[in-house]
Amino acid sequence: MRKITHVAAGILLRADGTFLLGSRPAGKPYAGYWEFPGGKLESGESELDALKRELAEEMGIAVTAATPWIVQTFDYPHASVRLSFFRISGWEGKITAHEGQEFAWQKPGQLNVSPILPANGPILRGLALPDEMAISNMAGLGEAAFLAALAKNKPRWLILREPQLNADQYRQLAEKVLAICKGQQTRLMLHDASELAIAIGADGVHLPARSLLKLEKRPALDWVGASTHNAAELSAASALSLDYALLGHISPTPSHPDKAPLGWEGFDAIIQQGWPLPVYALGGMKPHDLALAQQHGAHGVALMRAAWI
Repeated sequence: MRKITHVAAGILLRADGTFLLGSRPAGKPYAGYWEFPGGKLESGESELDALKRELAEEMGIAVTAATPWIVQTFDYPHASVRLSFFRISGWEGKITAHEGQEFAWQKPGQLNVSPILPANGPILRGLALPDEMAISNMAGLGEAAFLAALAKNKPRWLILREPQLNADQYRQLAEKVLAICKGQQTRLMLHDASELAIAIGADGVHLPARSLLKLEKRPALDWVGASTHNAAELSAASALSLDYALLGHISPTPSHPDKAPLGWEGFDAIIQQGWPLPVYALGGMKPHDLALAQQHGAHGVALMRAAWI
């Protein structure tokens, strides 16, 4: 079995959503390829300590705000690496190339540099995800009020989850919602309806855990996510290379009155195992919980009732 090299990598993010890539210096494997800055952990270092040291050495900045994100394991011809990624929202100092590398600010989905280091490819997809994932609440609002709130609030992503509807009712609603979403650049994820998503041209499908655990391969859609409640379900989502997962519920919620919440302690116990896909905190979340959720390693928060206030 090959020895695993532990690496910390940082995604510097500006307020406009752009992120920084750096080129690998001459003399290193994959020289000239673009990657997220970072480096190997030294003996006794934590991932965050290693990241701060590496970025100070490589580019002359002091990291002041960073939150854990995802963990990617990758086998290169020369090494097996476990990359712990952090999203960095604060730093001091001027970015300077201390190792002869180049730097370039990039927009999610609009890269203008190449080639990209293979292990970093899947990470780029996750950067297109929003901090807040909206879940529909037509059952609580009524159809007219929900459609009006959707047009007013313009969420970046929407999971259309309305389990009280039969298949025909759901399709009718999905077509109405899709028309609104297309007009305001909201990505629409249908709930447990892969065939319908393909038929009407929705952006993807969101799977409940019961359906996730039955799958042997990823649905043939551009975006696929899932709801999870434990490490086994999150492992299944990872094995299928899903784009994101919701994990919860964190706090008591009317949607699951008979199930005990994970709480942040339970969330931590699962998330700290390290997962290769962005994970949202779900259950009783509100917009003001975003910073706390990210400190616990979440990509963001999934909102149902709070998304439509």
